[in-house]
Amino acid sequence: MSRADVDTIERISADDPPRVFGPPPWDWSRVKRVLLVRLRSIGDAVLTTPAIHALRRMLPDARIDLLLEDWVAPLFEGPREASAVISMRRGSLATRLAVARQLRSARYDVAFDLHGGTTATLLTFASGAPRRVGYQHYRLSRLLTHRAPPPARLWGRAELHSVEQQLGLLGFVGVPVSDCPPTRLTPSHAAEQALAARLDACGLTAHDRLALVHPAAAFESKRWSTEGFARVVERLHERGLSPVAIAARHEAGILSALRQMTRVPLTTFADLPLSEVVALAARSRLFVGNDSGIAHVAAAVGLPLVVIFGSSNLVHWRPWTTVPAETVQHVVPCGPCPGYTCAEAQQFACVRGVAVEEVLAAVERVLVASRGERAGTLGTL
Repeated sequence: MSRADVDTIERISADDPPRVFGPPPWDWSRVKRVLLVRLRSIGDAVLTTPAIHALRRMLPDARIDLLLEDWVAPLFEGPREASAVISMRRGSLATRLAVARQLRSARYDVAFDLHGGTTATLLTFASGAPRRVGYQHYRLSRLLTHRAPPPARLWGRAELHSVEQQLGLLGFVGVPVSDCPPTRLTPSHAAEQALAARLDACGLTAHDRLALVHPAAAFESKRWSTEGFARVVERLHERGLSPVAIAARHEAGILSALRQMTRVPLTTFADLPLSEVVALAARSRLFVGNDSGIAHVAAAVGLPLVVIFGSSNLVHWRPWTTVPAETVQHVVPCGPCPGYTCAEAQQFACVRGVAVEEVLAAVERVLVASRGERAGTLGTL
């Protein structure tokens, strides 16, 4: 049977000051430049922001740079706690060499490999930072100077979120992290203006209460039915919200099908740059969508959300936020799994088994719980 996980998101406690996992191996007061390396996807980039925050509050005057792949860098065009975002084009040897030279010229005191892949570790090493931190299980961990034990040992429990895994490296070398800060993103003013113009062209004004819908996902194992999203769109409309559905250009067919299946007005965009996705999430009142990087963007701007999970590990990848949020998942014996293929006879039962009624019920609960918790209430829904 299906299961709705109510209030699975970690709540941050301010009762006690954040703690470290052990004494620092160096004098942090002498650290002036720090590098964080986190390659790959949208969600990976967003889930780095708690680590940036933990470093910034300990080193308010230090230079803290973040190395990302270029296609996700627009997420950080708005105000941020990182001093600079260094971007690298995927698959380009010339770009890697240029980035390596740039990193070395910055003369970092400490570099954190938050990814662990071969390229990330090589770039961490190429930075020339005298202190290079990563986990001992990394394939090229011999290139690091400080190798942390498995994150489960650091935290004292087996099941961890990606945020906790990254924070573990900081705590290992003396950065207070035990409070596990939430993710955070802020839209740029330029993106807000560009988005406002797009919405105005579609007949949506600043007075419309938007609901952000994301019916796409990287894999079929993470993509709930378009018919189900059509019913969600109709419910959101009934509740006085204006649904706006987004997807990437190559996923435009999903949006076209969604428009055909729903009986209410629906605004769709298949060409929003990531900077405007951040702005749209910040402008909205609710997110409903698949487990994806866009869900993490929504969580990072403090948007109440309902996320539908398929094959992914919910404990490790659920949105990391303090606002009202629910995840809905159909539990199957073979899950979780990477989701690239499905070896079971009933293909992708994990996501296809999620019932429309469960998602609608989660939407209702989050709408009720989120009243008054964001700037500007949802009004009468």
